[in-house]
Amino acid sequence: MGITSAIVLFAVIWFLTLFIVLPLRLQTQGDLGKVEPGTHAGSPENPQMKKRFFFTTAVALVLWVIIAGSIVGGIFSVRDFDWFNRMATPEVSQPDG
Repeated sequence: MGITSAIVLFAVIWFLTLFIVLPLRLQTQGDLGKVEPGTHAGSPENPQMKKRFFFTTAVALVLWVIIAGSIVGGIFSVRDFDWFNRMATPEVSQPDG
């Protein structure tokens, strides 16, 4: 796995984790009965984004280490997900002689 692939994999895992973490323990203005004029009742009262970003980064890092380690370690490869046999079989080079 190249460095670019590793960064892209981490970014995808980070954003997927963020979208899971965002609605957890969310208190909206409507839930608390303190709706500011000009805002939606579903707007968060205290979003705590810094805390959510740190938690997201920690969880994504653990998941990334597991997934990237499995890829680099050879536990699974892209050919394991070729369910329709569309990838050509790798040619084995044979020594001359």
